[in-house]
Amino acid sequence: MTTDPARAESGPGDAAHRLEPYRRELLAHCYRMVGSADEAEDLVQETFLRAWRSRRDFEGRSSWRTWLYRIATNVCLTALEQRGRRALPSGLGAPAEDATTPPRPAEPGIAWLQPIPDAQVAPRSADPATVVTAREGLRLALIASLQYLPARQRAVLLLREVLAFPAAEVASMLDTTTAAVKSALQRARARLDDVDPKGEPLREPTEPRTRELLEQYITGFENADTAALERALRADAAIELVGTRTWFSGRATCLGYLRTVIGRCGDWRMLPTAANGQPAVAAYVRSADGIHRAFGIGVLTVSQEGISHVHVFGGGADLTATFGLPPVWPGR
Repeated sequence: MTTDPARAESGPGDAAHRLEPYRRELLAHCYRMVGSADEAEDLVQETFLRAWRSRRDFEGRSSWRTWLYRIATNVCLTALEQRGRRALPSGLGAPAEDATTPPRPAEPGIAWLQPIPDAQVAPRSADPATVVTAREGLRLALIASLQYLPARQRAVLLLREVLAFPAAEVASMLDTTTAAVKSALQRARARLDDVDPKGEPLREPTEPRTRELLEQYITGFENADTAALERALRADAAIELVGTRTWFSGRATCLGYLRTVIGRCGDWRMLPTAANGQPAVAAYVRSADGIHRAFGIGVLTVSQEGISHVHVFGGGADLTATFGLPPVWPGR
């Protein structure tokens, strides 16, 4: 790629025009690195700011895209210094045995994994293979597993295996050697095999079976129908209450918990959405004044046999707003 003479002379508007097409993929990359949609957005802004400030240093020895990924990756590495991993309840201890016990509060200071709306990061591509690959790279189980990798190993794995940059380019991005990149990738793969051995493939949100299970889940909640939820859940299903230390394993225990929160017919309303390349629901619960207010987002992992995992993120209206959804049930 040759140097663009106009780049050094262009104003902020021209720079924004050049940078904006990369926003979605850089947001996905930063999210994979840090596990937080909010923080990832800030890191993309920092990436754009640094790119604008150092635009005269770009000499065209690599592509514009490669240069941006170099900046973004190093911005993320700086952000991850002196920081522990973002957690899910299943990474903090064993599942609860008593489904009727109130959720256990977590210790202060735990950073939690966050979901990310598909609408913010899904590639604008007509190629089905590109879309499927992007979804696979954002599945919640993978993002959780990446948190167990040291930051530089995480960066190498993402740049090499998710984004398919050549090893020599990755070495240049990280100011290291190709041999070091290959070694880090090997260690990262081995660690991922330890923490995410199943690597269960995602079912496409548009598949009939996926839509059927999502509808059963929504119907079960809205009609207070635990039989519908039982049909939807797989025998080894798990439910995690993110923000607490509590999670449940096995359909019987999950149903025991659901019976404690499902209430009466009409207490819950749900809107289908998508997060992390997976089907999801925005949940609204009826308050004392009869209004259904935002509770949070549930991200579902599905297979042919049923829903295998539900991650419940109870962020209320702040969380549903990031999905472009209202703070109160729109059909009230």
